[in-house]
Amino acid sequence: MRKEAEMLIGPQPDEKGWGWRLGDGSAAPPFLPQALFFFLLLPLASALQPTPLPFPELRLVGGPSRCRGRLEVMHGGSWGSVCDDDWDVVDANVVCRQLGCGLALPVPRPLAFGQGRGPILLDNVECRGQEAALSECGSRGWGVHNCFHYEDVAVLCDEFLPTQPPTRKMLTSRAPPTTLPNGKSEGSVRLVGGANLCQGRVEILHNGLWGTVCDDDWGLPDAAVVCRQLGCGTAMAATTNAFFGYGTGHILLDNVHCEGGEPRLAACQSLGWGVHNCGHHEDAGALCAGLGPPTLTALPSSATREDWAWHTDPSDCFHLGWGQHNCGHHEDAGALCAGPEELGLQVQQDGSETTRVSTPRPRDGHLRLVNGAHRCEGRVELYLGQRWGTVCDDAWDLRAAGVLCRQLGCGQALAAPGEAHFGPGRGPILLDNVKCRGEESALLLCSHIRWDAHNCDHSEDASVLCQPS
Repeated sequence: MRKEAEMLIGPQPDEKGWGWRLGDGSAAPPFLPQALFFFLLLPLASALQPTPLPFPELRLVGGPSRCRGRLEVMHGGSWGSVCDDDWDVVDANVVCRQLGCGLALPVPRPLAFGQGRGPILLDNVECRGQEAALSECGSRGWGVHNCFHYEDVAVLCDEFLPTQPPTRKMLTSRAPPTTLPNGKSEGSVRLVGGANLCQGRVEILHNGLWGTVCDDDWGLPDAAVVCRQLGCGTAMAATTNAFFGYGTGHILLDNVHCEGGEPRLAACQSLGWGVHNCGHHEDAGALCAGLGPPTLTALPSSATREDWAWHTDPSDCFHLGWGQHNCGHHEDAGALCAGPEELGLQVQQDGSETTRVSTPRPRDGHLRLVNGAHRCEGRVELYLGQRWGTVCDDAWDLRAAGVLCRQLGCGQALAAPGEAHFGPGRGPILLDNVKCRGEESALLLCSHIRWDAHNCDHSEDASVLCQPS
């Protein structure tokens, strides 16, 4: 008879090695495979092991809610902040998704929620957008940075979580559009951020709020419906990647698919109101043929100052027809006029005679390189809104430099230095967090944050060295 102290626990091989015996000495049923006993023990073994947290903890502090504030991450038992170098809305989207806070709004101004204290744990964070957690994104590594707390990242999430299933549906209804107090109706569209009312970022009205349209599947038939709905003529282009800057608020439509003949954008197929997987860096836009810019008519050199003006042939413009409108006097249009100097017309005084020499004003998006040894190297400067400004070096890389060199008709990009390599510029900083894929035909077609948002100074002006053409 065996002593209790010698009784073995769990299945054991028998003396002959042919089978297994249970802990009380009885033989295991022959029809049970030996491997089954091994798997029966796994739950007990795993229960003894602590389950690790899949991702480091995150929190947003100093803001009005848990979904808005300064970003802090937990590492090594301590909370620390994240530096804003290379930070953009793609990275913020990963944070908002990880916290269950919807999608990210445009990157807020620096120090929107104050400076942190303690360690700076992450720098140069680079997310692709599909990551489940911030820890899956690229970075310099824990605690490696060249930052100060005035560069702490802040995040704004929209806290808007759609409840509709992501199935493509028609948004049209047999009921007439509801007219809102401001004269606009449900499904009204507008174009924002362009040079006139017929070009810009597409925004649509739903439940009394304006929101943007994601560029997934966005194409010329969709832009054509927008242009026709606005009375802006034919569509010339359908823009993507927030070409006209980042919107704010909700993203209301995604995967829009128009046949081209629909009377309104809301009559096209989409995933449904508020159902999307986008950030505002994917806002769609449209350029329509109507309301084109006026043309400057050349006048003889003997003309007086009062003779210089913008001359537009009314037949070149598009409108709904005399007396045809859907407006109130709160929408009356106006004009701002400028003298010849503001329009790039140089006035030369020579004795009693006045001679005017027309120098063409640069177009928006025109580029130049300043302070280099030749025209294909130097500090990057961009013309936008009747002024020259610089580009911040956050996220600036050789792909962006390659796009710029090609746009200027220069050779291959050799380097993309930052930190005001060719000296600090003056005036506004017009672009920040420029991210190019490399095949874009112009720098403004690359992703970037909106015109008036940056966290830079001129010590961070971007530069380029291209091979001379």
